[in-house]
Amino acid sequence: MDSNPYNKHNSTFVHLLNSQQEVVFGVGEDSNFADTPLERIQRRTWTPTDDAAKGYGKQEKAEGKTVAGFESMWRIRKEDMAMKERLSKMKLLDSLLAKNEPLADYEEALKKKLINELLLSN
Repeated sequence: MDSNPYNKHNSTFVHLLNSQQEVVFGVGEDSNFADTPLERIQRRTWTPTDDAAKGYGKQEKAEGKTVAGFESMWRIRKEDMAMKERLSKMKLLDSLLAKNEPLADYEEALKKKLINELLLSN
C-alpha cells in the first residue's frame, strides 16, 4: 500500500496546476493581470542577484534601525531597573520606619544607610 494518497492522482494534480497557469484573476479589461501567460511568466522570473541587489540597501537600513531601537530599549530598561531598585529601597525603609518595637543594631544601620542613599540620589 502506498503511503502517499496523492500518488494515484498525480497526473490530475499536475494537469490542475498547469491549467491554473492559464487563469486570469483580473476584474476586467483594465486589470493589470489581463496579459498573456508568457508575459506573466516573464514578470515572475527573477534571479538571485536581482533579489540581492534589491534587498541589500534595505538590509543596511533595517540594521541601523535595529541598533538604534536596541540602544533606545536598553536605555529605557536601565532607567526602569534603577527606578525599581529605588522603589525597593523605599519600601524597605518604609517597613523599618513602620516598626513599633525598637530596631536591632543591623536594622538601625540599614535604616541610616537607606536614608543617606535616598537623600543623596535626588
